[in-house]
Amino acid sequence: MGAAAAALCACASLEPAQTAQKLIGSPESTVRQAFGAPTETYRLDGGTSRWIYSKQPLGHEVYAADFDAGGNLASFRQMLTEKEIYEARPGVWTKQDVAQRFGLPREPVQYYPLMKREAWSYRLYASGYQPAHFSAYFDDRGVLDRTMIIIDALGGDRGRSK
Repeated sequence: MGAAAAALCACASLEPAQTAQKLIGSPESTVRQAFGAPTETYRLDGGTSRWIYSKQPLGHEVYAADFDAGGNLASFRQMLTEKEIYEARPGVWTKQDVAQRFGLPREPVQYYPLMKREAWSYRLYASGYQPAHFSAYFDDRGVLDRTMIIIDALGGDRGRSK
């Protein structure tokens, strides 16, 4: 690997959104070279596609690389933001819609029998800096029932020794 490619890979891991902005319009192969293989891929409407790069369960980010119908990078953004979460549509979205937006959960899926709801959880930084958990709750038909963001008062750092 050349020095330029190595530098691009280093920047991609430290500042993925900023690095990706420089790649807008580039083909999938260039994005794969910069960021590696995605954790998930989805075909979207109109022949477009989305690659998910999840840093879950211990990280706080999920990035989406959106490609146009020609296979060129159209956008790249962090999905676990309050703006993205507030676009979720309870009663309309399904598990597939949530997975396409935020990736599949990397935390264990929970089922709450009294509520008859399945919960998918993701770690994020609320307001940009507060460790928190985002949960999406689904009814027994797999339709999104509600979303919730709960601030983690302990900081959520599982790696910290006690």
